[in-house]
Amino acid sequence: MANNPPQDPPHVPPAPRAERGDQFVSRMFSGFGHAASVRPPAVSRPPEVPFAPLRESRAGPGATYRLQAQIPGARVEAESPATDVMTDLRYIAAVSTRSDVTVDEAHRAMIVHGVRALFVADADGTVLGIITSTDVLGERPIQLAQQRGARHDEILVREVMTPADLLEAMDYDDVARARVGDIVASLRQSGRQHALVIESAPADAAASIRSVRGIFSLTQIARRLGLPPQSAHDVARTFAEIEAVIGA
Repeated sequence: MANNPPQDPPHVPPAPRAERGDQFVSRMFSGFGHAASVRPPAVSRPPEVPFAPLRESRAGPGATYRLQAQIPGARVEAESPATDVMTDLRYIAAVSTRSDVTVDEAHRAMIVHGVRALFVADADGTVLGIITSTDVLGERPIQLAQQRGARHDEILVREVMTPADLLEAMDYDDVARARVGDIVASLRQSGRQHALVIESAPADAAASIRSVRGIFSLTQIARRLGLPPQSAHDVARTFAEIEAVIGA
């Protein structure tokens, strides 16, 4: 039998050079892979179910309705995380007012929203300051009205608010590691009932811009510690009661 001449092995194209993972993913998702790229399978969606009203009923003879008893919010302690008593503005909308409204209008806004402090902001959301119930109901508006021979309802928010450049502010990274007792000590040191919590500006923003992440309120801390609300806000008394509870 004649020997067949040796044949060349079938041609196998060389394996493509391995690409970096991020380049490969980028090519796949940008549509720049080779022409035979496999399209992702179509996602099958379940048939849409039309919205339908729920079953309702009425109380029959002898049946009554009773209001649900309110479950009090969880109390905190001195060692609890500081974020437990922070009003986080990612989840709770900030209540604000303008600097050119009267203190009486600001006070009405506080009553409507059930708060004791308002951010003072301009049209683009820049914080100009904070005005508290103490600023509105304290001596400062009365003194200004007497000096000018004006009425109390003619005094403007910008005349009694605490300007933004005088506000104490804490960095959120520090707050995330702090305890409630640390926040009380900070407020005691500054002698104020509120403090801002700020975050660094995004990389593409001006270095001078800081984002307000949240706010601490002495009244809110007292409430979460289980202290009864006061009819008239007395900062010194509130500090004393809080410190008695946390043993500061």
